Amino acid sequence: MTSNYDMLGRDELNDLEAILSISNSDVDEVIHAVRANSDVLFTWDYERSKPALIKLYEKAKTSQWNAETDLDWSIPVDQEAEVRKNQSANQSTFGEIDLKGTVFSTWGEDDWVKLGVEMQNWSLSQFMHGEQGALICTAQIVETVPWIDAKYYAATQVMDEARHVEVFARYLDTKLSGHYPVNAHLKMLLDDIISDDRWDMTYLGMQIMVEGLALAAFGFMQQMSSEPLLKKLLRYVMSDEARHVAFGVLSLQDFYTELNSKEIRERQEFAYEAAVRMRDRFLQQEVWERMGVDVKEALTLTLADPGRNAFSGVLFSKIVPNCKKLGLLDAGDGWLRTKFTELGVIEYEDWVDTGAEYDSLDAVSQDRTA
Repeated sequence: MTSNYDMLGRDELNDLEAILSISNSDVDEVIHAVRANSDVLFTWDYERSKPALIKLYEKAKTSQWNAETDLDWSIPVDQEAEVRKNQSANQSTFGEIDLKGTVFSTWGEDDWVKLGVEMQNWSLSQFMHGEQGALICTAQIVETVPWIDAKYYAATQVMDEARHVEVFARYLDTKLSGHYPVNAHLKMLLDDIISDDRWDMTYLGMQIMVEGLALAAFGFMQQMSSEPLLKKLLRYVMSDEARHVAFGVLSLQDFYTELNSKEIRERQEFAYEAAVRMRDRFLQQEVWERMGVDVKEALTLTLADPGRNAFSGVLFSKIVPNCKKLGLLDAGDGWLRTKFTELGVIEYEDWVDTGAEYDSLDAVSQDRTA
């Protein structure tokens, strides 16, 4: 049986020394090369044979939006003022944990505001990097998936992802106060997804795992933010993301019924590894480094906070039901169910899967018919 060490490079899930040993060794890197090992597939069968993907493709065509004209970039953004509105959230970073004797016990209001600013810069930077990963992965799906209906839809998603990179980069450049380089855990996951030679692993890693977590994270940020430009930007990005995750569910659910138990276990292990990498990413170690505090001390407090763990769990509220819909949760001996239980996210298994809800999240169409 594959161990945690084999998959994650550590035996214990919360081994901070091992988590922190993974860092971005070249923060000034501009071009990053990854060798893709997959075959490019032509198909000479142009028959439209997958009704669910045909419907999704039609929805994508009518739900395109223009970042330049559909968002009001003239709206001024006072980042510090927005952060101060959520000051109580900033100061509850560690929940009810006693901070006496830690560096945080001496912090004043300005320190907590600075933390909120840095966390926002970090979050939107990682969203931007993840969206470029989705741009590349979806272009790869166009090349590698064997069905014409999937190639058609994936081509629309390439356009969506380019737009997402565009809007996050522009918001960071013109409305916020700084960028962060790609998080090492996210970078490692993107490299693994792109370099795998199996086309369905690109779907599983990006459409189900990365995009699934992003959809939940965007929804949380959209609810918490009071800044109108960011709220609309996130609503529109979520509108696209829901289709993207549905694309993964609708494409893989039949295909996975054809795989043997060994192949299914490989997919389960890949899903678990991706989940842990994404959880580790949200520990935001780069923020603590920039704030000049002891990273291990900050993360020890973070991991001990039940409220923080509950928030992290919500980020998996799209991933767990989608894995269940694909048959990965209980396949074999229920290995992935056990692992998601250890991660503390199994409670979301019966939430609605994205294959059934994407139409209700189409904010673009809703605004146009209002």
